[in-house]
Amino acid sequence: MANEVFQKGKLAKRASYKMTSLSTEEKNAALELIAKQLLEDENEILAANKVDIESGRDNGLSETVLDRIMLNTDRIAGMVEGIRQVIELKDPIGEVLETITKDNGLYVERRRVPIGVIGMIYEARPNVTIDASTLALKTGNAIILRGSSSAKSSNIALVSSIHKALEKSKVPVDAVQLIEDTSRETAKSLFQLNEYLDVLIPRGGQNLIQTVIREASVPVIETGAGNCHIYIDESAKQAMVEEIVLNAKLQRPSVCNAVESLLIHEDWFNKYGKELLEKLAANDVTIHGEEKVKAVFPDAVLATEEDWGTEYLALDVSVKLVNSVEEAVEHVNTYGTNHSEAIITEDEVNANVFLQKVDAAAVYHNASTRFTDGFEFGYGAEIGISTQKLHARGPMGLPALTSSKFFIKGTGHVRQ
Repeated sequence: MANEVFQKGKLAKRASYKMTSLSTEEKNAALELIAKQLLEDENEILAANKVDIESGRDNGLSETVLDRIMLNTDRIAGMVEGIRQVIELKDPIGEVLETITKDNGLYVERRRVPIGVIGMIYEARPNVTIDASTLALKTGNAIILRGSSSAKSSNIALVSSIHKALEKSKVPVDAVQLIEDTSRETAKSLFQLNEYLDVLIPRGGQNLIQTVIREASVPVIETGAGNCHIYIDESAKQAMVEEIVLNAKLQRPSVCNAVESLLIHEDWFNKYGKELLEKLAANDVTIHGEEKVKAVFPDAVLATEEDWGTEYLALDVSVKLVNSVEEAVEHVNTYGTNHSEAIITEDEVNANVFLQKVDAAAVYHNASTRFTDGFEFGYGAEIGISTQKLHARGPMGLPALTSSKFFIKGTGHVRQ
């Protein structure tokens, strides 16, 4: 019910004031307790996750979505490793960003401070519960979590472990709140919780993100969908192309940094295109190609305009032929989602044109888009990948969860 959102918002706000006085050592100690508690509670967490998986199957969820929900020993170990990486990272709180000493002796200092209360609304992935909570706590923030019904049991179990750990720490238990009612009403209440919420971060599919942007009165950090492209330039090496494309599409198709669209220079395609598409098809990838692609690879599904803008999150890829890097850039900027875009080329001039002109949070030269990830970038866990340009962009680690505050010291100064 909406009342749950209001009450937990109030508790989180109170906790956020207590968080501001915690030392780095106290926050890190709490994170280590969470890591240990997750391992101690592994059986209970996996049992709760099994309930979600069985319910999801009964409700007809796809294997792609079930993979996002699924937890196992390795994934819990990955969560724990992520927490311990966050512990090792420098605490940004208190960092002096700027100092000014005025001619009259007035001293002005700007420091990093917590944002306050962060709201997370997310779909499927229960690992977000841990990633978001630990990053928020490390930066002295309280957090309100609102996951989806498909991972409800898992999220309740994970937050229970967090609370057990925080009870043994200096961090207030109320700093982590989970909205257990996953109805639309609670989502709408969270969108309007300006009295207690300082920022709201949606993490999930395009529908969720656009709904939050459209309906929220709380400030939003947009974490966009990933309609990611790889442009294969005329000079690209065949072996490199095959390795990068297969990795970007197959390693984990259900995530936002997997490649969804291939743009291929016609000259390269005429030499090597059929072989590349055959290798994708041999790995159960459905090719959605334009007429010229289908003429060379008859098993392709004829692409429509909708395909160019689709984030499949599955074993599908759209394929379009282009005649220049400029044409590739125009296509990416028309249909992309400002997430992650790559060029494979031996031509440094073309590489620089692509990297400079494509509008995306992360751009790659001769590398897989799968690296757009807080863990891979050295941030430990991430709270999301921002595709907007204000405040934060790309994988959001600790600094993205801070604001700043001016500290002014005088000796009886008055303004003339």
